[in-house]
Amino acid sequence: VEELRAFADKHGLAFTLLSDEGHEVADTYGVWDELQLGDLKVWGNRRSTLLIDPEGEIARVFPDVKPDQHDQLLLGALRELGAASRG
Repeated sequence: VEELRAFADKHGLAFTLLSDEGHEVADTYGVWDELQLGDLKVWGNRRSTLLIDPEGEIARVFPDVKPDQHDQLLLGALRELGAASRG
């Protein structure tokens, strides 16, 4: 938790980061995975964004997040979902 707070402070994040030490949430959403880091295989969180609707259901999944594209993809999905709920 302290490392997450330091990261959030360093980058000026205005939202709470999730601490999931036992990877229970990551397991639930299917993002706890074996990762290849060069010649090394380790277990960790696959970098993904899940858009959760007000009922707690997964509305969209953005796997292998690329920071330079992420904002526009997420905003587009929010607009689509908002339009669909009003339609």
